[in-house]
Amino acid sequence: MLEVVTMKEIDAIFAVTDALGIHRESLVIPLGPAAPGRVRRLPNGKLEITVEAARPLDEWLAELPALIAAVR
Repeated sequence: MLEVVTMKEIDAIFAVTDALGIHRESLVIPLGPAAPGRVRRLPNGKLEITVEAARPLDEWLAELPALIAAVR
């Protein structure tokens, strides 16, 4: 179970969001993961991406584009 989001997880998220053409400045990535992980739009328009704590990162990252599409 993931307890803290490190640069490893953040870089993996950036690989996904960069490929989607999402600017890094428009993202907020909390350093505390959660179960389930989620994506939501903040009142300021930024996307908050909370990393999944209970499942393997690669598995969750495969779902990340769909989670982002659901809130865009």
